[in-house]
Amino acid sequence: MEFVLHVLVEELPQGLFLATSDELPGLVAQGRTESEALDIARDVARKLIEARRDRGDSAAPNPRDELLIDPRARRR
Repeated sequence: MEFVLHVLVEELPQGLFLATSDELPGLVAQGRTESEALDIARDVARKLIEARRDRGDSAAPNPRDELLIDPRARRR
């Protein structure tokens, strides 16, 4: 199965990129490029989902499902 996570990526004034998601509280990732921020966001999302499952949250996606990151918007 697949789990699609919508992520908002914005460029910070310092030239870094910040990725967050309203769909997964606690997901915050920063990278030197948009691609790096999304890669880090994918790793953080997997860890957050796994932690929710470990705490017994049956509504959390299965961590074995393929995680697809969908960048929603980009703000400057």
